[in-house]
Amino acid sequence: MEILQFNSKQLKLQINKELTAILIILAAFLLFPYLVRQLDFSAAPIDAGIFSAIILALVSILIFQAVTWWIIRVIWPAFHTYSVYHFENNFKSLESWQRVIIYLAFYLLLLYSFVAVLAALL
Repeated sequence: MEILQFNSKQLKLQINKELTAILIILAAFLLFPYLVRQLDFSAAPIDAGIFSAIILALVSILIFQAVTWWIIRVIWPAFHTYSVYHFENNFKSLESWQRVIIYLAFYLLLLYSFVAVLAALL
């Protein structure tokens, strides 16, 4: 009988935030044609208008960010642990010009890689 007893502490589901975000974003993307038809009856299911451009850009950026952090967590767990627990303290200890250079370099690297991926897909 001891085997059949349920212990709620043993059953823990780890919800991956990135995977959850990707699923929510993809669901929003799939529901978007229906929602845009409710706002504009003349819109096609996949409209080339401004609403589709905004939602497509938002979906692609959020999926890119979620996949990037998921890959970092899987491939480099030490880097993920460092970024969660130690990066903020180390970053705050730098001088302001060093922080700006690191921030802009990281941002431009991500931006160029995102543009390169989009160019490769098109």
